[in-house]
Parts: sequence; C-alpha cells; structure tokens
Amino acid sequence: MTKIKRGKKLKNSEQPCLAELADKFVCYQRSVQEPDHEVHVFDQVYREAFKAKPLTLREDFCGTFAVSCEWAKSDKNRQAVGFDICPETLAWGVEHNLGKLKAKVAKRVEVHEQDARSRTAMNVDVLAAQNFSFWCFKTREEVLNYFRMAYENLKEKGVMVMDMMGGKECYASDVTDKRTIVKGKNGFKYHWEQASFNPVSADCSFYIHFKFADGSMIEKAFEYHWRFWTIPEVREMLAEAGFRLSKVYWDVADEEEDADWQAVDDAPNDDSWLCYVVGVK
Repeated sequence: MTKIKRGKKLKNSEQPCLAELADKFVCYQRSVQEPDHEVHVFDQVYREAFKAKPLTLREDFCGTFAVSCEWAKSDKNRQAVGFDICPETLAWGVEHNLGKLKAKVAKRVEVHEQDARSRTAMNVDVLAAQNFSFWCFKTREEVLNYFRMAYENLKEKGVMVMDMMGGKECYASDVTDKRTIVKGKNGFKYHWEQASFNPVSADCSFYIHFKFADGSMIEKAFEYHWRFWTIPEVREMLAEAGFRLSKVYWDVADEEEDADWQAVDDAPNDDSWLCYVVGVK
C-alpha cells in the first residue's frame, strides 16, 4: 500500500513535504517510460516481419497509455487502443496524456477499462504488453489463454511484442537499485526494490519507491506480484497459441552507444539483461 514518509527535517512540521506534493504517475513516466523508443521498436519488428509500415496498435495493460499517445503522434494515419482495469490510472492518462494531444490526434486514441484478455472488433498490426505486465498471470494456462486471445486480436499480418528481463541479479531478494532522475532541491530518485523471489514457484515481488531531495518518500508507489517467466517458456506458449514463429530481440550495442535491437539466437549471459520477445502471426 502506498505510504508517504516524511523526511527528518519536516517530521514535526506542518509544511508539506515534496512527497506529498508529488504526482506518482509523473514520477513513474519520467523514471521508467520512453514512449518514443517503444514506438521505434514496434515499427522495426513489424517492418522486419512484413516489409510494411504498421498503423494500428493495441496496448494491453496500458496504464496511463503514454505509448498509445506517442503512437498516434508518430503518424497521421496511426490509431491506438489501450486496455487496463485500473480506473485511477486510466483517468490520469486521459487528463495528462490524452488531454495534451491535439484534438485530431487524440481522436485516434481509444482507451477501455477492460481486462487485457478482452476480444474487440478492432484487430491490430501490433499488440504490445510492456513492462513485464503479463507476468501477473502466474500459471501456464492463464498465459496461454492470454496469448490465444492476443493472437485473435491481431490482423492476419500482426506481431505481439513483450519485454522480458533476467540474469542472476534479477533473482536477488532484498536488493534496491537507486537512480537519480532529477537533480537539485526539487529532485527525486527512483528506487526499484526486488523484495522477494521464490525459486520453487518463481513467484516474485517488486516495488517502486520515489525519494525526494528533502528526504521524504513515496513508499510502494507501485507494486508488482508476478511469476518470473523465462524466454523459452514464453516462446513455447506463443507457438502453442498459434504464432507461426517468435523472435528474441537483444540490444547488441556497446555500453556507451544507443540501443541497437537485433533478432538473435544466442545472447551473452549477463548478470542483468532486458530483451523483447516478439510473436509473429
């Protein structure tokens, strides 16, 4: 449960702390999301699969649907539809993301307060399930049912795109990665806490906290209780769901270079890694 922790200097003060004044969704988007990068990846994997430009996107588990908005902005012929079951998050996105688009762009973005396993009339070129979101499904049956529905929601030529993480560091418990997002007296840090991992069930819990320059914190601004799925498991389920092939996209760039995502059959056994798994219909 989200909790505000006041810093020592303001502990007994009536003055509001930075954590109380902050918007956790703004902090999240500044810390975690790169919508333009995601749009670039979706465009790349679709073009490589079908030698054509994708125009329609479905963003499952869309949250504040910043990616859907960026997709619509990227081309006047592009449409996006988002699905999420959290009314608070969707309402924030309508006000702060959709509301900032020009009217002619905004009309090409739809959002639905519905389960990502919903079947809709609009089939799409690209279906995205980002931020490890489908890991909320903890059984093989649940994931397979979701993949089958995703398959049905794609056009005859379509791709499903998911990001994955792994490496021994990702299985550690009681570890927090801390990054400064904004410097200065009004700045804040992003804390990614790997709270627990059960090797028997692969159940895991992660939390996002934000710490501000005055020492105050938003604790458990976001929390995730997942099953840690692996690339081979996901590719096997994609095949069983009907996808004719799957690809793994790995960042092959040097550490100091911009990301260069390429389809690979082998990858380095890094201590921590991110990749995309793409199902091709």
